Amino acid sequence: MADEQHDTIDDLLAEARTFPPPEHVTRDALVTDTALYDEAAADHEGFWARRASELVSWAREWDTVCEWELPFSKWFVGGTLNVSYNCLDRHVEAGRGDKVAIHWEGEPGDTRTLTYAEMLDEVQRFANVLKGLGVERGDRVNIYLPMVPEAAVAMLACARIGAAHSVVFGGFSSQALADRIDDAEAKVLITADGGYRRGEVFPLKPAADEAIAHTPSIEHVVVVKRGGNEVAMVDGRDHWYHDLMETADPTCPAEPMDSEQLLFLLYTSGTTGKPKGIMHTSGGYLTQVTYTAKYVFDLHPDTDVFWCTADVGWVTGHSYIVYGPMSNGATQVMYEGVPNFPGNDRFWEIVEKYGVTVLYTAPTAIRTFMKWGPEEPAKHDLSSLRLLGSVGEPINPEAWMWYHQYIGGGRCPIVDTWWQTETGGIMISPLPGVTTTKPGSATFPLPGVVAEVVDDAGERVDHGGGYLTLTRPWPGMLRGIWGDPDRYRETYWSRFPDRYFAGDGAKLDADGYLWLLGRVDDVMNISGHRISTTEVESALVSHPGVAEAAVVGATDPTTGQAIIAYVITRGGADGDGVTAEQLRAHVAAEIGAIAKPKAIFITPDLPKTRSGKIMRRLLRDVAEGRTMGDTTTLADASVVEELQRRAAESPQED
Repeated sequence: MADEQHDTIDDLLAEARTFPPPEHVTRDALVTDTALYDEAAADHEGFWARRASELVSWAREWDTVCEWELPFSKWFVGGTLNVSYNCLDRHVEAGRGDKVAIHWEGEPGDTRTLTYAEMLDEVQRFANVLKGLGVERGDRVNIYLPMVPEAAVAMLACARIGAAHSVVFGGFSSQALADRIDDAEAKVLITADGGYRRGEVFPLKPAADEAIAHTPSIEHVVVVKRGGNEVAMVDGRDHWYHDLMETADPTCPAEPMDSEQLLFLLYTSGTTGKPKGIMHTSGGYLTQVTYTAKYVFDLHPDTDVFWCTADVGWVTGHSYIVYGPMSNGATQVMYEGVPNFPGNDRFWEIVEKYGVTVLYTAPTAIRTFMKWGPEEPAKHDLSSLRLLGSVGEPINPEAWMWYHQYIGGGRCPIVDTWWQTETGGIMISPLPGVTTTKPGSATFPLPGVVAEVVDDAGERVDHGGGYLTLTRPWPGMLRGIWGDPDRYRETYWSRFPDRYFAGDGAKLDADGYLWLLGRVDDVMNISGHRISTTEVESALVSHPGVAEAAVVGATDPTTGQAIIAYVITRGGADGDGVTAEQLRAHVAAEIGAIAKPKAIFITPDLPKTRSGKIMRRLLRDVAEGRTMGDTTTLADASVVEELQRRAAESPQED
């Protein structure tokens, strides 16, 4: 109909392949039936109370499970616990002190192995160091470190004494660090001389010095010696980590904290340019990450070696390197460097070396591995792997299949997880012993999570595209934005009454499976149709010659917006025999002519942040011929210049 209203996101891409849980998985899985789902559906608060009781050690049990005054929640009110105790002491007390907590691999090839007893010793000493520097319960401590064990030690030491940590990714600029220190009014900064990346030392201390020249709240700086690069030390303010640890008291009892004690701030970029300090507290957050780490990854702490490839500077590193796995007493791998140093097979070398059984990585990384080719993982024995995970953005079905075939050997279930900094822990994911998966679908909300897709009017959508909302509070949810409750309400709770909405589109297929469609900011309006960039990207990546694709909508006088695509081919050569016209025809065949890109640029690389996320904002700038926005967070700013050159030289299709 000519006057048809498209008030949701169009559902274009169909996926018919299904993968039931393999028999060898269901035989040993922690969850093999729907009992948890049934329990949560029957009694939402009771379900979470039982998880908190079973999985977390409390100094004092709570009086009230949940206090909910929209949009503010409190969980396990009146209960007290210590997060550091849950991650360390209780395992040592149970006789598991000799169990390996962290296999650490430095990029140059140096290694360290830390048991739970050794981690507890380090954390107690560093907690006393912080106390000696004047840090008290309720203070904020900034952490600006490479991927070294001291990052986890610092986080757990803060938790031990009730100081909130604010971790800033080591790849961020001095200005980004200064903004986060200032907003939190942090008292102490923990940094390093430098760290290793692509075979070179990147200096951290000089950037930290630049930042704290403008941050009056910082009283002391603790510096971990890692890079060996020359740094300036200010007398009275700057202290070497190893010097402080040598004289630190080895005993620091874990103090019981209120369940709602602020555990950490983690800053996300805001549309206004001012970072948002996401607040997470202790009891509810720990319950959720312990529960999800255990059941989503089907963790068997006695036999599993878990590897989450994220940086501790992101929420994935908080929840699934430090708090979730360590609360479960798991053994894990922590790696300092990049996936392609000294070779493109570094990840697979590490999997083989440590016998990794559960691997949790990002679709961006998987698509990069596709570009490098299956011969790289084929160099190594990956038979230890039994479960694969995906995190960070929707995974294209063909990237899912490549991961399944070449990394998992066709035998490993894939848990494609959806969650956010704000949710604290995984919200939507398969359970590997229960869920039949579909490539590219995060499947269903976990037991205890209530999610609905709605249209523009906030009406529930049972089939088709719309907006992903959460309708019940959950223990790990953010408690607000630091110092700005009005912004919290406006950002997450104003679009749809009584619902949490953080900006992601989703669709439901005929079987009720959820498919994430990316940020609604990345939905394009093409001749009245609302088309997700994720679906067009997935169609492009399904072409056998394409490794990675990024799609944006550029202003168009005829259609409102036009689809512009940037494509990396699998062979890595410039084009590699794949033409833009072939790809346009392929998209039309896969999901319809309405989604056919107006222009496709074949490029050797895409503009990505240091965490691997594609900067679509910059691609829109290129497509519309605008002056570039801020490129300081890019891993390689020269990529944008190359794209601009190609755009200027390439005629657009009709």
